[in-house]
Amino acid sequence: MIRFLLGKLTGLALVLMSCGPVLAMGGSTPPPDSITVERAAPARPGTTPRDDSAAAPVAPQPPAAEQLDIRAATDITPEALLFERRPVVVFADTPADAAFATQMELLQRDPAALERRRVTVITDTDPAAQSPWRQKLRPRGFSLMVLDLDGTVIDRKPSPWDSREIGRAIDKTPVRRGETRAHGGR
Repeated sequence: MIRFLLGKLTGLALVLMSCGPVLAMGGSTPPPDSITVERAAPARPGTTPRDDSAAAPVAPQPPAAEQLDIRAATDITPEALLFERRPVVVFADTPADAAFATQMELLQRDPAALERRRVTVITDTDPAAQSPWRQKLRPRGFSLMVLDLDGTVIDRKPSPWDSREIGRAIDKTPVRRGETRAHGGR
């Protein structure tokens, strides 16, 4: 008798499971038609999309890009930036150094990120001049040095870094963490 009831219950369960989606959707009602979304073709660079309707309002232009604060090592001393700006010093033996050119290009890509961190880029491409920066930091060939507001060296790199990597190095310092807490994450 128990086997008979189990067999009937199993058969009933299989029937219910196969009919479940139909019962859940309200019987024999077919599913709704699929919805298609039309997309406009992407505009080609340098062209404006043609709009036959009334003239759309012109969107406000973004503010002018921030300029990176770049100074020659002979124009400013380390003491002049103390507790005001974070020096990122780029050393090379000559301005024609490929790593120096690459580094300067990488820094120009996101000047706003560096400005938020109060960075001043110092360039020194003349070892013979023996600038105060070169005397203090003693680089060899190409070198990138990131300093904090108090003049301590955060990082020394023998190869170019982009703004994101420099920003990460600065953001790890206790001084920068205190700044972001005081200014609400900025």
